[in-house]
Amino acid sequence: MNITMIILASLVAIVIGYSFGHIFTRTKIENDLKQTRQTANDITNQAQVDAKALKQSAIVEARDESQQYQAKIEGELQERRQAVLAQEERLVSRESVLDRKDASLQKREESISEKENKLDQQRQSVKDKQNYAEQLVEDREAKLVEVAEMDRTDAKSLILTETKESLVSERAKLIKESEQEAVTEADKKAKSLVVQAIQRSAADMVAESTVSVVALPNDDMKGRIIGREGRNIRAIETLTGIDLIIDDTPEAVVLSGYDPVRREIAKRALEALISDGRIHPARIEEMVEKARKEMDEHIREVGEQTVFDLGLHNIHPDLIKTIGRMNYRTSYGQNVLVHSIEVAKLTGLLAAELDEDITLAKRAGLLHDIGKAIDHEVDGSHVELGVELTTKYHERPVVVNAIASHHGDVEPESIIAVLVAAADSISAARPGARSESLENYVQRLQQLEGIANGFNGVQKTFAIQAGREIRVMVEPAAISDVEATVLARDIKNQIEHDLDYPGHIKVTVIRESRAIEYAK
Repeated sequence: MNITMIILASLVAIVIGYSFGHIFTRTKIENDLKQTRQTANDITNQAQVDAKALKQSAIVEARDESQQYQAKIEGELQERRQAVLAQEERLVSRESVLDRKDASLQKREESISEKENKLDQQRQSVKDKQNYAEQLVEDREAKLVEVAEMDRTDAKSLILTETKESLVSERAKLIKESEQEAVTEADKKAKSLVVQAIQRSAADMVAESTVSVVALPNDDMKGRIIGREGRNIRAIETLTGIDLIIDDTPEAVVLSGYDPVRREIAKRALEALISDGRIHPARIEEMVEKARKEMDEHIREVGEQTVFDLGLHNIHPDLIKTIGRMNYRTSYGQNVLVHSIEVAKLTGLLAAELDEDITLAKRAGLLHDIGKAIDHEVDGSHVELGVELTTKYHERPVVVNAIASHHGDVEPESIIAVLVAAADSISAARPGARSESLENYVQRLQQLEGIANGFNGVQKTFAIQAGREIRVMVEPAAISDVEATVLARDIKNQIEHDLDYPGHIKVTVIRESRAIEYAK
């Protein structure tokens, strides 16, 4: 009985356990299924969110790409518009040049027609006179034969001789009148060309200074620039070669020096030090070196911009850099680069009026004073250095001759060389271009002539070319050819000892002998 009960109890327990296990397993499966469905729903929702985000990102990227492409297209359109505008400006410029040339050709045609009419009138007048002379010959021949009982051949010879002398006189008179008229017309034309060129050229009238001013954020910065026991200011002056003037001027430091390049380097370095705030000898040396490199790059950019503005091409890069250096050279207070650009424009305008090569004329005008960029580094006059420099970089012979002849050292070999000399004189002589006063200029010429006149055997002395050359006329009986060479050197040495002057002065001693007799 007990065993049966145990078996039944076991069976009941097994059934109950199986049922509970089945129920638990089913519940677990349902929970797992529910959790799986929830996870699937979460994944679906996350996928939808990610899809929306990707869609939004794709839309934003597409919009950015569209804007970038639109900006690129607009930039290209702007460049094309600028190119078209530049082309239109060039076309307008060419049209104006062609109009001027047409007007000039029309004036020349009118002048030629007028001269042809005058020549036709003169020919007709000569023809009438010739007919009248022939009639006179016949009348006088007949009269002489009748009155003097001369042979016909002798009478004809006498009348032809007299008539020929009369015609020669008339021809000489006509030629002289024509020459005088041509000279007068040429003088008027030359003055008109010069006036037109000057009126069409605008240039600055500001003289260069020998000081630069650097602004300071406050007066406390002056003490930092001076440094402990003045070590900072000594470092700046030693490295740049420029004097720093620190006085009572509020919030300013003055840089003083005659070399514009060094003064600009010092200014750039000092401004960088003030902006950086760290001022000590090592930092000063670093900033000065950086300013030198920036200055070299700036000089090259100035040269390139100048060449571009004048429309010149195929200039050697080293020559372009030398052109930029002219911006930091002065002549009597006049900026050499500004003067050269002005001469280039004037030469181009004059060349246009004369139908010469405008580009070549501008090139010669720009390079005529190129030697002044290096005359403080190399011995020789700026003319000699300019000729040497342009020959080295294979400039055209017309340009080289224009440089050599613009102060009259050699004879000009082209019209462009003459125009360069004229434009140089116009630029240098206009009011305010150069700082030298008339009194100082006259005094310097008088001193030059006085030094030469103080030597024995000197007859007359002439200071020419704005004091750049002095010509000494000596008495041939008192000075021999050998002594003339010695005299030129003595005068040169005396000028170097007594006078202060820019550039070079050429001393020319002239000894001339003349033998004159009168036939009675």
